[in-house]
This record gives sequence, structure tokens and C-alpha cells, in this order.
Amino acid sequence: MYSITNKALIFALTFLTLQDLSYGQSVPVLFGTTEYKSDEISAFTKWSELRTRHTKEEGLRKGKFKPVRKAPCRMTKNFKCVDDEWVEKMSSLKTKTPKEKLDGVNNHINQSTYVTDMVNWRKKDYWATLNQFFQRNGDCEDYAIAKYYSLKELGFSPDQMRIVVVEDRNLKIAHAVLAVYMNDKIWILDNQISKVVLDDLIVHYHPLYSINEKSWWLHKKSS
Repeated sequence: MYSITNKALIFALTFLTLQDLSYGQSVPVLFGTTEYKSDEISAFTKWSELRTRHTKEEGLRKGKFKPVRKAPCRMTKNFKCVDDEWVEKMSSLKTKTPKEKLDGVNNHINQSTYVTDMVNWRKKDYWATLNQFFQRNGDCEDYAIAKYYSLKELGFSPDQMRIVVVEDRNLKIAHAVLAVYMNDKIWILDNQISKVVLDDLIVHYHPLYSINEKSWWLHKKSS
């Protein structure tokens, strides 16, 4: 993750392009904040580059429900290739309820080992594709991205999901989670929390911004 200071600079440069986001009364607002929306996401280069790489990988697998293996596979504790075990898990979840899909994906991806971007990529901040996560594990935003694309495979719409960059007030660091909007509630999938939980049960995160394939949102404390 890059620093909170750099995120604030991005917000300052783009703030004039934001539009006040008006939700219907039945739609919740993430972590109780006031949100400002923009459909201009080109400034988020790591997200854009990730999506381009992911799209290329999707093209290589030609619509098949299986990642593209570019190197000898990494084995799981069950002595299976990581990507093969993911395919089995996704297949087993296809007929489950939406909440069971959230739980299943969260539990499965959270089994991966946390590895910093500096160790993996010799970079302070790198957003990995699903295949790269299978090959090398990853850090917090990589868990969130892997869950995003896993749920997309299971039929969740990008409109239902956001990668959320938060300030962890306990640890005083930036962190990333996945937020899923479902049944007028917001469910948080977090590599630091074993279970999928509602956003209003987490009090130590302050969202800085959230993003999906169409838009991004700036979050401010509600007065």
C-alpha cells in the first residue's frame, strides 16, 4: 500500500471533479461516512493497470472457469495446485446462497500467506492479478482483489462490490478490504478478520476511498 499522505494528494488534485453522491433511503453508506462520487477513475493507475493485466489473462483462458498457469504451481496444504484448488472451491460455491458465497470466498482466500509488495515485487505498492496472487500470495489489497474477482466469477456484479482503502486507526496504517452491497447491507471481507462482517460492526476503520470498475468514492466523516 502507498502512504495515506499520497492518497490525500490524489484526492486534493481530483476533488473538483467529484459529484455529491445521493443514495436512496434504503441504500446504506459505507462505514457511516459522507460519500462523494466520480466516474473519472483514470488517475488510479495501479487499479487500471491491474484490470488491463487481468483482462489479458481472461482472454488467455478463453472464458474457461480456470486461471492461466504461467509457472510451476504453488502447492497448498492439501497438496493441490493453488489455482486448481480455487477452481474446485468456486465450482462448489456456484449453487450456494449469496451469503454462503461470501463466506466461502473469504475463508478460502484468507488461507493465503500475507507477503508484502516489497518482498514480492521489490516495489512499495503493486496491485496483483488473481493469477499473480495464486503464484506469490500478496498483501491486503491483493486479498481484496482476489475476492473481488472470485465473487465476480460467481455472478456478483461489479456494481455490488468495491475495493476500499481505509485508515486502520488502531495500527495507524493504510489497509484494504472488499465491501459487498447485498440486501441493503454492506458486508466486509477482510484478510484481518476471519468472518464476513457488517461494516457497522467495525469501528477502527476510516475509509479513504473506494473503487470499482465504473466509479470511485471519496469518504468523509459525517457531521
